[in-house]
Order: sequence, then structure tokens, then C-alpha cells
Amino acid sequence: MSFKRLDNEDFIVSSDSVTAPLWTNGAPTLTRFFTSSIQEAGSSGDFYLNIYQTGSTLSNAEIQFAITYGDILGSGSNLYNPLVPELSPTRTTYGQYRNLVLGDENTNFTFGGVTASNFWAISIDRNRYKESLLPGTMTLILSSSKFLSLTDNSQASTTIIFNDAGRVYELVSGSAGTVYTGSNAYGYSATKGSYGWFLPDIGTILINPNATSESIGLVASRSNNSEGLNFRRLFLAISGSVVSSSFTANSQETISSDYIFVRARNAEFNYSENPSFISGSTGEIIYNSFINNPQTFPTTIGLYNDNNELLAVAKLSRPLLKDFTKEALVRVKLDF
Repeated sequence: MSFKRLDNEDFIVSSDSVTAPLWTNGAPTLTRFFTSSIQEAGSSGDFYLNIYQTGSTLSNAEIQFAITYGDILGSGSNLYNPLVPELSPTRTTYGQYRNLVLGDENTNFTFGGVTASNFWAISIDRNRYKESLLPGTMTLILSSSKFLSLTDNSQASTTIIFNDAGRVYELVSGSAGTVYTGSNAYGYSATKGSYGWFLPDIGTILINPNATSESIGLVASRSNNSEGLNFRRLFLAISGSVVSSSFTANSQETISSDYIFVRARNAEFNYSENPSFISGSTGEIIYNSFINNPQTFPTTIGLYNDNNELLAVAKLSRPLLKDFTKEALVRVKLDF
């Protein structure tokens, strides 16, 4: 074993943006959607609905995203207490997202410049979107009396809007970042606002029921003090009844890498303490040819700190022949 102190120029830090498909097993598009009757009937079922890529009771079932509904008046769900008006799960959800996204309990959501008092929220499972969703890759098909393809306007927007949740993009009619233009079945009235918000930094999509109601007839029930089954309304629109359903999106994360350049010059690392190299009793070199023309075959690089503590180990793909006529440069990459 031989040691060599690394110099400052031997260390380089690099950051790369890595994108990947969002769903289980690296699937770029989710085409089948399942719910859990156990979760829906439980206490959490009053607040959100988990969506799986396969039957929830199967061993390979994994949560892909969750659907919830928020209403500033508490409409569309049963009251916590019949004697306390407007206090319900939908009002709690609205307040939670208002604090998370807007950071101000006195501010309301405005989709496309139009104030909205209710919304659906699709929250991607945290370990799926990693650091953030990748703008310009999302396509969500909703179907009711007609069908609607939704995407974000990141490709068409010249400026980026930020709030407490990070970047904010309008949800518009389109596909994979391409915004549909002109008069077509995907249009909506300017009085209803955009279709919602795309919030990539928290993995969340807010859908404006006012806009979907006008364009494809997807309505959120706002009946007072009663369960409107709004989770299931959106789930049925996502799972598809008019056209084949699909949900496409990519994740994005920044991976920092430490590059460490280990240099073995021609006069270095040509001898070994391996028992096959020296005599165990006298410490002398066994073969005379090893004196003037030694050869070694390094296979492993260990990285130590100043306290001689091993921090990382790099394995070469094959043994490297080293002698006085050869120099080696090995690049070690540490991702974190």
C-alpha cells in the first residue's frame, strides 16, 4: 500500500441537472389509475385520495400521486361539527394550500388573473419528483363530456413568477409544454381564468374547476355541508371515460459531483508490499528483476483524510499495469 497527498488542483466540483420519468419503474406515462377503498373509507379519505399504478392490494402497488379538493367556504364536504358552519375538510385543505403556496392567509388564489374560491390539487408523491417537476414535460388528459389536454405554459412564458412555493406557471390547454392556440374544443372563457397552476418545486398541480366546468363539463360540487365526492369526480376524469387517459411528466434534480484526479507518475507506485513482492523474513525483494524493472498492478484507490481514516474506495474495472515507463491518471467521481 502506498500513499500520496492530493493537491488542490486535483479536486473539481461539478453540478449536473438530471431528468427522469416520474412514475414507478421509470414509466414516462401513467395510463392506469387505481384507488384504495381502505384508504378512502379511513379518516384520511375525508381529505385526499391516493392514486396507485396498479391494484392497491398488490405487492408492487406504489402511490403515484394524491388528489384533494379545497374550498374557501368549506363546501363540498361534511362539517366536522354540524353546529359549527363552514368548518370542514375542504376548508382546511384550502387553508393548508394557501399557507403553503401563497404564504398569506388573507390572499386568495388567482388563476389567469381571475380569483378562484376552490380548486383541485394533484400532489405528486415526494420520492417521485425528487427535487422538482420538469416544466414543459407534463401532459394530463382529463375527460368528462369532452376531453381536455393540460400542460404548463413554461415554453410560452417570457418571465417566471415566484411565490412561497417557488416557480409558478399557468395551467393551459396543450401538450408537453406546447400551448394550443386558436378556437378549439380546449378553449375557455377569459372570465373563468386559466386551468390552474403548475408548481414544479413542490410537485403540485392546482386545477381550476371554473375553467374545466366551462370547457369539458367537469364540475366540482359545492353543495353546503354535504359530501360532494369531488375527489372521485377528478379521479374519474383522470382515469378516462371519453378518451384513453394518460398522465406524463418528468422529474428533475441537480446532482453535485466531486471529481478527484489521482495521478501516478512514472516513478511512483512501482513497488508493492505484497508478500509475493518481498521476503517476509528479511523484507528484501524476492526477484532481482523487480529491483530495476518492477511491475505492479493497482486495482483499488482509497481516499483518506489527514487522520488516516478511509473515507471512500474506488475500484478499477481491471488491474492497471504500472512500471517506470508508464504514468496513470484515474478520475474518481463521487456523487452526492
